[in-house]
Amino acid sequence: MSRGKGKAMCIFSAKGGVGKTTTTINLAGIYEHLEKKVLIIDLDLSSGGISVALNRPFEKTIYNFVDDYNNNRYKNFESYITQYDEWIDIIPSPKDPRQASKIDSKYIELLIEKAVSNYDMVLIDTNHILDEINLVALDKVDDILFVLSNDPLDLKNMKSLMSIFNDTGITNYKILLNNSRDPYKDYFSIFDIKKIIGANIDYTLSSNFYLKNMDSYIMNGEIVTLQPKMPSIFNKDYGTLMSIALDTIETTTKIESEEESHE
Repeated sequence: MSRGKGKAMCIFSAKGGVGKTTTTINLAGIYEHLEKKVLIIDLDLSSGGISVALNRPFEKTIYNFVDDYNNNRYKNFESYITQYDEWIDIIPSPKDPRQASKIDSKYIELLIEKAVSNYDMVLIDTNHILDEINLVALDKVDDILFVLSNDPLDLKNMKSLMSIFNDTGITNYKILLNNSRDPYKDYFSIFDIKKIIGANIDYTLSSNFYLKNMDSYIMNGEIVTLQPKMPSIFNKDYGTLMSIALDTIETTTKIESEEESHE
């Protein structure tokens, strides 16, 4: 299964309910179009929904990885993987929410290291809590994608989060304004949002990407960006997601070229 070092991206937000999980899954579909082997890690340890959204039964989770490693039972990374299709794999969150508290953050770093050694792209879905688990993930990934909604509370929380990141010197992030999560919330203009949070908006998903029948996709375990008509029906938003994926890949290529030139 070894593929060499890939890249990891954390999908994070300052508030719940902004579309992180949907964005993560749709990005996985985009990377599949680019023929990149993808692993989705569900780091929302107490209430993760990746495996549910993709309608895939599973045996092992992040908890099993941590527990086996902690008790010298770990043998191979593949045994913790749930396959979605030829290009996309999953490591689900714990089946029992009580197991979340038993996961030591030091194993998250190890999990990410092993993941990027086996996949071209590792997408990490999180909750919105700035706890030790998420801090480790945010520190160890190559890129961070903040998902933001046009909601006053979300903008207030994001402003505080941006202040923390600026104070700690973290700059490897981009911001996605997700207007498709709730198209009826249109409180602020792009200009106002940038002024409120004190940061640029790098990408925007339009309200046209709102899907009334999203539940049917979830029930069938389907990824919207893998549907044949998606690129033509949602051309603009498909292009936005493609831009996120390509920017990540291009950044990797640029870094690798710079490292080679210094050797």
